[in-house]
Amino acid sequence: MILDEILAQTRQGVTLARGRLPLAKLEEKLALAPPVRDFRAALGKHGLACIAEFKRRSPSKGWIKQDADPVVVASAYQAAGAAAISVLTDGPFFGGSLDDLRRARAAVDIPVLRKDFIIDPYQVAEARAAGADALLLIVSALRQDNLVGLLADARRLGMQALVETHDRGEVERALAAGACVIGVNHRDLDTFQMDMTLATSMRPLVPSNRLLVAESGIRTADDVRRMQEAGVDAVLVGESLMCDPDPGSALRKLLGGP
Repeated sequence: MILDEILAQTRQGVTLARGRLPLAKLEEKLALAPPVRDFRAALGKHGLACIAEFKRRSPSKGWIKQDADPVVVASAYQAAGAAAISVLTDGPFFGGSLDDLRRARAAVDIPVLRKDFIIDPYQVAEARAAGADALLLIVSALRQDNLVGLLADARRLGMQALVETHDRGEVERALAAGACVIGVNHRDLDTFQMDMTLATSMRPLVPSNRLLVAESGIRTADDVRRMQEAGVDAVLVGESLMCDPDPGSALRKLLGGP
């Protein structure tokens, strides 16, 4: 399974990173990080908010835009109406880096999410040191005690988490852990099969005081309208935007602009 392969690679990467820079030394850098921007509030301001994603490649598609500049793309996303930016920082499978996040964060004044396979408190500290305002936690990649602990680590550093789920049981786990922003990924991370009804079918499970984010497969303004009509609070969109020669223009059209 590709998720197992990614997680194994991630564990190796964390071990190497800890060897280069111990957690205690990394935490000394946190005082230099820019102030946290409120991710949840940014998503709650819009009728339906969009988290626009910077993504160079994916395991299923290969390279999408290898030479993409995070400064150019993030700036275009903000101008087109994005409520927040997501930056893929995984290197081996997605071609990203924490430097991409730093550069994107410096170019915009909306919140930036570190999207990666976060399994260790070290990565939470890495994210904040690089300027992240929020991070992704994937329920299927974590035991419940890990999920609760990483949520607490993020909050301790002032960050929020987008807690990603794929079925009813995972939504219930996310709620039990105290997640305030719950994502439903239409894509199965093991098979890459898509089910575009998942987010809307999970809406009744998510209380009105939590935010629901639909992830993956959002490609058209009609897709966005369907999500909004079903009561979804936000969408996370990356691949369809990055495949376009002009990601900012593609986002504007997705959100119904000229």
